[in-house]
Amino acid sequence: MADDQMMGGEGGDRRFFAKPKTCQFCGDKSIVIDYKKTELLKKFITEDGKIRPRRQTGACAKHQRVVAAAIKQARHIAILPFTGRFIEER
Repeated sequence: MADDQMMGGEGGDRRFFAKPKTCQFCGDKSIVIDYKKTELLKKFITEDGKIRPRRQTGACAKHQRVVAAAIKQARHIAILPFTGRFIEER
């Protein structure tokens, strides 16, 4: 037994390794990112209305840029709100 286990420690050098996420757009070529698809874009927005980062969405850099541009375009023409306040009401 290790000294930290005898003393009631945590039990070793275990670390959490998250499973690498795969980009859903690279995996399924039929999904088209468009500013008019609000249901798809809402998955990439937090409750506060911020765009989720790549480490949360699992999108590759190329598709994350396209998603961000589509969200910004949808916000500009008032399909999506700038804040998360009205996301639940729609």
